Amino acid sequence: MRELVYYVAVSLDGYIAGPGGEFDAFPVEGDHMAAQNERFSDAIPTVIADAMGIKRTGTMFDTVVMGWNTYAVGLPVGMTSPYQHLKQVVFSRTRTESDVPGEHPNLKVTDEDPVEVVRRLKSEPGQSIWLCGGGQLATQLAGEIDRLVLKRSPVLFGDGIPLFAPGTYQPSAFNEVSTTAFGSGVVISEYARRQLSQDPN
Repeated sequence: MRELVYYVAVSLDGYIAGPGGEFDAFPVEGDHMAAQNERFSDAIPTVIADAMGIKRTGTMFDTVVMGWNTYAVGLPVGMTSPYQHLKQVVFSRTRTESDVPGEHPNLKVTDEDPVEVVRRLKSEPGQSIWLCGGGQLATQLAGEIDRLVLKRSPVLFGDGIPLFAPGTYQPSAFNEVSTTAFGSGVVISEYARRQLSQDPN
């Protein structure tokens, strides 16, 4: 079965973006970039990957799910289909596909229950599903997350959008798969959901 992977940059104080959704404080230069771009090339916006000459392998993700606010970050610069190489699912209770400029066959805006949608996606053949953000959607999908990949950056935001928004979900245990510290100060840690048979308690 396909995995739902929450792959995201996060500050030392637990924010994935500033109060207005800004994320320009995260370092985009340093020795961590080559490593993350090699493994997670599928998670780079299409136009940026093309401009940088980064080849997408298609072996990590073939689908991305995100909330409307995460999707809308690119609209002011004309990025109406940020991940054209992936199947894109945008969740919103108030927006529809009529709010998306242009026509994008591989982008769907839906008010369906995110859990039901993700469970349906998991049952289909394909690569992993990338949970792009934001914190509210991550909280809704907390029980469906199979893998966490956190790019912890050596910055403090003070306020903003948390990794998980306050909410109610069952406590979940994860096993550390790997942690790599880079000279840039960025630490990439990967965790897999602990299966019941692995839980010593």
